Amino acid sequence: MTLEFGLNTFGDLTLDSHGRKKTHAQVLRDVVAEAEVADAAGLDSFGVGEHHRDDFAVSAPEVLLGAIAGRTKKIRLGTAVTVLSTDDPVRVYERFATLDGVSNGRAEIILGRGSFTESYPLFGYKLEDYEVLFEEKLELFAKLRQEGAVTWSGKTRSGLKNQHVYPPAEKKPIPTWVGVGGSPESVVRAAKHGLPLMLAIIGGSASRFKPYVDLYREACEKFGHGELPVAVHSPGHVAETDAQAKEEYWKAFKGMHDRIGAERGWPPMTMRAFEGEVEGGAMYVGSASTVAAKVIETVKGLGLQRFDIKYSAGTLSHEAMVRSIELFGREVVPRVRAGI
Repeated sequence: MTLEFGLNTFGDLTLDSHGRKKTHAQVLRDVVAEAEVADAAGLDSFGVGEHHRDDFAVSAPEVLLGAIAGRTKKIRLGTAVTVLSTDDPVRVYERFATLDGVSNGRAEIILGRGSFTESYPLFGYKLEDYEVLFEEKLELFAKLRQEGAVTWSGKTRSGLKNQHVYPPAEKKPIPTWVGVGGSPESVVRAAKHGLPLMLAIIGGSASRFKPYVDLYREACEKFGHGELPVAVHSPGHVAETDAQAKEEYWKAFKGMHDRIGAERGWPPMTMRAFEGEVEGGAMYVGSASTVAAKVIETVKGLGLQRFDIKYSAGTLSHEAMVRSIELFGREVVPRVRAGI
């Protein structure tokens, strides 16, 4: 399988040229423009996150992806992630099948539980049902992908009996990944349903996740699915030089980290910790040659079939992100493919 490369964004609220926070609407328009650049740069996929809070603009990813579909030609369009636990699997499938149709078969999905919990009270779900919600809804979604008559029953929604879901997808089945933050149970769950694994590595060395990849491979074999793709999603930023990339990324990332950290009890990000993540951790920040070398190490070390960079970070400017996308697609990707 050819190694693939993707870009993800959560639609982080950025600043304008006067240092003022942009509106959510303007950020959404910026994301559409960024996707156009990614398509022109030859990237394989473009994903948008789903959040329900004021520091991110994307809460209805399929609507945004529909707009992007009309402005792009080749790039696959997906989520990072769809919070399946607080959505309805039937409606999720219908929306993505619709996106698949209008994009000529370019839809894909990354399903997950998300790293925030705002959607639970917003949509009337209980956090104590965290596990059962995702397990049941993933089971149902896996059946829906087969696009036959579906019979299913569970505790979290009404059952189905020999029912079909419309419209059918243009490309069957719609490529669907399970996003995992690093629990063995989640890894095995993805293998059980025969779905590719997307590892979210947002801190520490990627090599720490080798046992999870091995566990996934073993579980896929056990469940009779053979060898399925494994991917990594990590934060990153590419600029002309290492120094420029760090300078642009540091302030924006620290602001985002410290804001979220204040909610979760994390200590503020220090320059020393930042440098550690850039040098040997989960951040792919630097010049094209520096980032490519680090991606090669991760791809080889984990045996990956896909590598995604989350290119937005807090108030990192639209202009800096556009340049990063161009450099990633036109300079990082060719270096990585030549080096593996």
